[in-house]
Amino acid sequence: MRKLNRREFLAASALGTAGLVAGSGARAAALERPNILFIMTDQQSAGMLSCAGNPYLQTPAMDRLAASGVRFERAYATNPVCVPSRFSLQTGLMPSAIGMSRNEDEAAAVVTDDMMRNSLGNVLRGAGYETVYGGKTHFPKRMRDLGEIGYRNLTNDCREGLARSCAGFLDGPHDKPFFLFASFINPHDICYMAINAHARAQGGKNVENLDSRTCEEVLDKARSSGDLDEFVQRNCPPLSPNFNVPENEPEGITLDYTEARPFRSWVRQNWTEDDWRLHRWAYCRLTEMVDREIGIVLEGLAAAGLEDNTLIVFTSDHGDHDSAHKLEHKSIPYEEAARIPFFMSWKGRIRPGEIDDAHLVSNGLDLLPTLCDYAGVEKPAGRPGSSMRPLAEGKGAVWRDHVVVESQNARMIRSDRFKYCVYESGRNREQFTDLKNDPGEMKNLAGKAEFEAEEKEHRRLLAEWVEKTGDKIGAAYIVRGK
Repeated sequence: MRKLNRREFLAASALGTAGLVAGSGARAAALERPNILFIMTDQQSAGMLSCAGNPYLQTPAMDRLAASGVRFERAYATNPVCVPSRFSLQTGLMPSAIGMSRNEDEAAAVVTDDMMRNSLGNVLRGAGYETVYGGKTHFPKRMRDLGEIGYRNLTNDCREGLARSCAGFLDGPHDKPFFLFASFINPHDICYMAINAHARAQGGKNVENLDSRTCEEVLDKARSSGDLDEFVQRNCPPLSPNFNVPENEPEGITLDYTEARPFRSWVRQNWTEDDWRLHRWAYCRLTEMVDREIGIVLEGLAAAGLEDNTLIVFTSDHGDHDSAHKLEHKSIPYEEAARIPFFMSWKGRIRPGEIDDAHLVSNGLDLLPTLCDYAGVEKPAGRPGSSMRPLAEGKGAVWRDHVVVESQNARMIRSDRFKYCVYESGRNREQFTDLKNDPGEMKNLAGKAEFEAEEKEHRRLLAEWVEKTGDKIGAAYIVRGK
């Protein structure tokens, strides 16, 4: 597959000039508009990468991608659960804009005509891009038709079939710049280890679907070793350093999260240390599985000769607690669930091998403005995110000093040093952590006199954010009078 020459690329890009906005913010030079490859995994924490120093797994494809561009160390999801996070990635808005805080809200969430019209796919299609989506969707009800949010459906497969389909698409032909959204499902299958263990303990059976079977097949490799205890001791990662329940943990975590789904409470109370270590091992293997699939896509891009004119963005929709605080799954805004990987790479344009550990990024808010910037169009009005292009290209930018994460029954605000969470119900509603000195979030400093001013400032920042963004369900998280 040959690359388009200058004249061909300019002509192809000109097909979408109706979507360009005149003025200083527009980029009329179509040659500067790259193809865009967006790769997303599901439920991958920021630390689940060998390039991030994790010695218990090998992720050569992701490592290669990180080495070719910038890895943002302080990137967060807008909500550490699938549907709300994916809504944000497509719209550049917080999930509260449609009254959503959890997956179960998807049917009742009010997605407006403006949100549909200005979705990521529709904006880039209007800018002259060929917009294609493959893999897992899991959007609010009104957004389930990919055509309505601006995409042609490449495939519903979200595993190796997706990787092969992406490679085939990249092989062309292409008569205009493309935006390919590749949404993989793993390491999300790890969810079924706890779900199935709880079901069996209650006299039931494993869930019967492909996700569950894939998880159990991975676990069976350990179970078939003969002596499972010996396997764990020899092969499984140790417990995470923050394995224990934090000091003065907010009661809302128990009331609104673990007890809301019985299997969560059951594993927190009943799993042995070996069970948790086996969970960590399986999570690593499922992450390696999706890394191999991503490798197929990257090889397809190289084989098609498209590396020089393709922007690659990689992230995940949220993380997994991975035994931290005796938790698995996601939803709770601890770092393991809320902080996610985020890379940007464009050969010759973005600095290779850089690690940005200074800027606080929201993947759900900043993705749309960033891709609009590269596509040469203004971001839709009312989107609070910012383009990461100046950060990625080392040009400097005025940037936010805090980032907000929403969650089921909670709100979180992260600043340079501190993290403030407030829960909807229960005792010890507030949780205040000094991440510089306590990165594992083991000590709740809420109410401590020596941090009174900092905690008060974070309350103020959260209240200001709720008002600024029109958070429809944020009033419960504003603490006043302290």
